[in-house]
Amino acid sequence: MARNKSKAQKQNDVFKVANNKAISKAKGKAKPVTTNLKKVNIVNREKVAKINKAFTEVQKEVKNLSKDIPKVSKKAVQIAKPPPAEPLNVDAAVQMFSQL
Repeated sequence: MARNKSKAQKQNDVFKVANNKAISKAKGKAKPVTTNLKKVNIVNREKVAKINKAFTEVQKEVKNLSKDIPKVSKKAVQIAKPPPAEPLNVDAAVQMFSQL
């Protein structure tokens, strides 16, 4: 009777060790995800190459346009300030502030 009671009281294990048979079967299966990823990478590379060609053409056009436009010198753009009509009288301003 003691043997039967020990079997009835045995608890199920929370953690189970994987069987070696299950691991060996998983290794033999085909992995379609990696092949799909390779296809996606190839498509992405083609798109990037196409966009790079387009941008290099645009860059060449911009360089050609910038060569055609004459450069304006910065000296001609500067605006000269007119000199003040009357010299400033600092002493008179100090006297006015002292009166306040």
